[in-house]
Amino acid sequence: MAPIRVAIVGLSASAKTAWASRAHLPYLLSARGRERFEIVALLNSSVDAAKAAIAAYELPATTKAYGDPDALAADADVDLVVVNTRVDVHHAVIRPSVAAGKAAFVEWPLAQDAAHARDLADLAREKGVLAKSAVGLQGRLSPVAKAVRAALDAGRIGKLLSVEVRAFGGTNDRDAVPNTLSYFLDRDVGGHIYSIGAAHLIDLVQSVVGEVESPQAQFTLQRPTVTIKDAATGAAIGTAPSNVPDLILISGTLAPSAIVAPHAASLHYRYRRGQQFPGDPALTWTLAGETGEIRVTSEKSATISVINDFPPTVELYDFATGAVELISWQWLPWQEELPIFARGIGAIYEAISEGKGGQVTFEDALKRHEQLEGLLAPWKA
Repeated sequence: MAPIRVAIVGLSASAKTAWASRAHLPYLLSARGRERFEIVALLNSSVDAAKAAIAAYELPATTKAYGDPDALAADADVDLVVVNTRVDVHHAVIRPSVAAGKAAFVEWPLAQDAAHARDLADLAREKGVLAKSAVGLQGRLSPVAKAVRAALDAGRIGKLLSVEVRAFGGTNDRDAVPNTLSYFLDRDVGGHIYSIGAAHLIDLVQSVVGEVESPQAQFTLQRPTVTIKDAATGAAIGTAPSNVPDLILISGTLAPSAIVAPHAASLHYRYRRGQQFPGDPALTWTLAGETGEIRVTSEKSATISVINDFPPTVELYDFATGAVELISWQWLPWQEELPIFARGIGAIYEAISEGKGGQVTFEDALKRHEQLEGLLAPWKA
């Protein structure tokens, strides 16, 4: 079977530590990735910028350079368009390719708001490519999520009675952001701690335990003025106002299911921007059942959808015996050969190549957009 021909949007020559180069390229350029995919084009802000990236990453000389989304959409030699730009550009750069009937892989959030996400999902459905769409909510495919779900499916703690999440993160500092991420302070851009860090985590949790019913939320802006630091030096260079909540509380009930108790099981979710108290984990996720409890802890990062150099611990407490057991989880062998940030993204590419619908589609992503936006909409900074 011929490799899927890929065009990448937003692979910059001047940002080799950006997500496209850290998370996407390692898989696509691996031996396994090359068997399944072939990078045939780049789309950047200009043709010259695309050419510079082709040279910087030593891509084949035959790789096409584009500076216009419509021109890329018209290229019959491109099967899959992958978007790695800032979120408020997602809709504009991918819509022409979806309209042309191409498959699309867009990083999360799918778009800057639910209305733009809905437009993309509706268009993909109309063009018959919804099943070929993908969104970067890779946490659903993570080995930690799979290990927890397997324990629940096996009845290891009985039916679920409650789920609690306590997390910290979103940005490295509680009261500062680098100038390269100053847009995180602007809710209208659509890329900030609520829509990215907090959203990735609550999406992962709900993928394991089921969707929260009748969710309610409380948002707080504890630091309305944030220090801006030079990304290169770390020096403070000014301040900026924020209209994005930095303390997020969400609660609701879980529908009865094969793993959830028939009476109202609850979910409580708390996410605070910045660092945790010294010595505390960045993430504590507990799942209390009738006969036992599961606890997931991550010392350094709540972003277990990526998983960093300090991997999470999954433990199971059996009420009857009093024993605490460590639940193992592991990457697949081919994932272990990749840098950490590329492993989850690689799983999405694998799902795309298999064509069996294992990835998060535009329609799935729209549901998450609608849930999160619906909770935030009434809040005023």
